[in-house]
Amino acid sequence: MEEAVAKLEEGDLTLEESLALYEDGMKVATACQELLKDAELRVTKLQEQFADGLGAVREDAEEYEAEPEESETGAAPDAD
Repeated sequence: MEEAVAKLEEGDLTLEESLALYEDGMKVATACQELLKDAELRVTKLQEQFADGLGAVREDAEEYEAEPEESETGAAPDAD
């Protein structure tokens, strides 16, 4: 990409050569944009999974905190 830009900036190319380099550059830019979009989607999914996992952990913690302890009920917890 940098080589193509340097050649275009030199101004020694024909119009046809310049257009070909520009076209190639646009293809590379489009491919890079697709890669970025895919990476963003993966990050979003990971963040959602992490948030869902935290929600489950919070629910478990709340459930655990809501269970009466042995000293509160006077009975020993069931041993499974």
